[in-house]
Amino acid sequence: MKMSKHPLQKLARAVSSRKGAITVIVVWLLAIVLLSGIAPGSKPYATSSGEGSIHEDTPSAIAQQIMNEQFPSKDGLTALLVFHTTDSFTAQNRTVVSDISQWLASDRKPEHVASVLPFHQLPKQVQDQMISSDGTTLIINAALDKNLPSDQVYDTLKQIRDYADEHSGGRVQLEITGPAGIAADTITLFKNADFVLMFATIGLILVILIVIYRSPLLAVIPLLISGIVYQATDRFLGLAAKNGWFVVDKQALSIMMILLFAVLTDYCLFVLARFREELKKNGSKYDAMRAALSQVAEPILFSGGTVLVAMLTLFATVFKPYHHFAPVFSVAMVVILLGGLTLIPALFALLGRNVFWPFVPKLLDEAVKPTGMWTRIGSFVSRKPGVPATALLLLLVLGSLNVFSMNYSYNLMKSFPEDISSRRGFELLEQSFPPGQLAPVSVILQSNKDINLDAAFTEKLVRLTDLLKQEEGVQSVSPAVTSQLTGSNAVVPRNFLAESKRAIKLQITLQNNPYDASSLDAVSQWRENSEKLLREAGFDPGAITLHYAGQTADQVDVRAMNQRDTIVSFTLISLFIGVMLAFQARSVVIAFTMLTTMLLSYTATLGIGWLLFHYVLGFESISYRMPVYSFVFLIALGVDYNIMLVSRIREEARKREWKEAVSRGVAMTGGVISSAGIILAATFCVLITQPLQELYLFGAIMAIGILMDTFLVRGMLLPALLIWIGRRGSDRSVGPFSGVAGNETLSAGSSKPNA
Repeated sequence: MKMSKHPLQKLARAVSSRKGAITVIVVWLLAIVLLSGIAPGSKPYATSSGEGSIHEDTPSAIAQQIMNEQFPSKDGLTALLVFHTTDSFTAQNRTVVSDISQWLASDRKPEHVASVLPFHQLPKQVQDQMISSDGTTLIINAALDKNLPSDQVYDTLKQIRDYADEHSGGRVQLEITGPAGIAADTITLFKNADFVLMFATIGLILVILIVIYRSPLLAVIPLLISGIVYQATDRFLGLAAKNGWFVVDKQALSIMMILLFAVLTDYCLFVLARFREELKKNGSKYDAMRAALSQVAEPILFSGGTVLVAMLTLFATVFKPYHHFAPVFSVAMVVILLGGLTLIPALFALLGRNVFWPFVPKLLDEAVKPTGMWTRIGSFVSRKPGVPATALLLLLVLGSLNVFSMNYSYNLMKSFPEDISSRRGFELLEQSFPPGQLAPVSVILQSNKDINLDAAFTEKLVRLTDLLKQEEGVQSVSPAVTSQLTGSNAVVPRNFLAESKRAIKLQITLQNNPYDASSLDAVSQWRENSEKLLREAGFDPGAITLHYAGQTADQVDVRAMNQRDTIVSFTLISLFIGVMLAFQARSVVIAFTMLTTMLLSYTATLGIGWLLFHYVLGFESISYRMPVYSFVFLIALGVDYNIMLVSRIREEARKREWKEAVSRGVAMTGGVISSAGIILAATFCVLITQPLQELYLFGAIMAIGILMDTFLVRGMLLPALLIWIGRRGSDRSVGPFSGVAGNETLSAGSSKPNA
């Protein structure tokens, strides 16, 4: 029987021939050489995404833009120099701080320090006010030059630390926090992270493959293939970033590398498992690969396609960290798919049986009967589907209930290691100063005409500040607006009235920590009450508007964007993957069952993860980004194994009764899918080595979810539910691969082994 003209069948025939396999490998190598010639890797052009909107249209962003226009400054990032001593700031300790302050104000200072609070020039009584009530801590603000690259921020702060270490004599501890400190420490954290991740990932995959297959070539070749595909992906991303086609995010690159190695290794296992099966029936290695690829090409295409669709949906998000993941992972998945459908089969077809040495598969006279653990599991599930289905559904539902007790943090500092300078400085400020002073909220009163500080206007302003003081969460409002500001001879506080006379800036100190949910709720409420406050103060809301800027206002918008993007991404990913599953399984019922089990597995993973993180490891909260990141990757990657299982069940159902087809599908795919799941979970566990708490917990969540999906959901729950569904959920039509399983492949002994 002639092979059908389906595109995937044509692809299988093309890449599985000797000429086609050599051509594929040469094209891949030439592509890497060409891309390397026109662009280096992506790392020189990668950036760290901020926490804003891609449209820069959030209320806090607008407020910051108004503040920059009305109150312009030559200063860039602020570095908060936190000086701490275990006893008190004696005259000797103050001399240390004054020496550092004088150096920072002199011509000998680091090149990119724009300005610094002159502690050494202040009277003693003013210095006393800068020291915390317990006498242990004081803070000096230093501003760096505007638009300073992150590496120069790091170098500048390093010079300050080195000078302080040299001249403090161990009497005063210096920690640097604030925006500049966070930027510098981010570089410190990720300076060698990619090398650690790459070598840890490669080493772990190598060890696992050797343990599973006990074959040196089978351990090395998947890594070689992954390395080739990674080089092509990295060069293309570098080209895109160099030409400004899209933003390449540093954190996305780190996770992309892990995803690439793990997914390509999985695809290698899928192809190898079927290739070995076909080598026992075919004498020619090229015919065996053609038959194998004819069966696994569609599952690989759909499994990779679902991941690609999930990544493409992130383009619909507006939060920068989510949106900037989309291009990196979309490009990576396209290249990964090309590698899975061309490079993997081409290389293994050329190597033939030798790739399995020393356990070379031989031609057999009879069909191979599956044996082992998964055969027994498949038989048990087919005989008593109600037992595993009921037990596992109960487990997943109970695990999912913990989701409602999860606490989320909007404080980036909590994700940093405890010994990093910016976090230590922040925590010293928390311990020694009122929490609201850590990040005051700027209030901009903007007018559509020039402001005249006459008695009438000042009276309204006094009423407004009084009303603001009465708002929930407000500790104080500064400067204190009084009638002394009235008249032409009024002494106006610095940065109170803009030079344009179109804006006034006030500052609110919060009662609670600026990152607490209560503070975010308070600022959100102020925004809603803005027009009411203006009217009660006597202002016309049509002529005067209120805007709130600062870190707390930023986090209010981050929370809103995160909530919006969570709904959008969850909905779109579920919808699109559901449609793809229905098309691949040729059954809406089976697709709905697969999607439901994956969603339930996701919520149970979050719940069980929170149980571990909170009650065992003692974490008070996790990053607010965790639900979105884990959903995108768990759903997109978890669907791979479901597709492989259902594809094999559909293939077996062409010639067997439905219950037997399900049992045999579990038996035939169980070994390779469980091996792939272990490798995928292990590679995400590599993230546990990272110092950033967000990556650490994300790696743990992914490992838990993948293992649970591989062994429980895919291995037992889904097969049990498919047996319950019975023939109603299946379709006897077998789509474009009709006739391949029984008629296309060569019979045993039809040709001699061709290694």
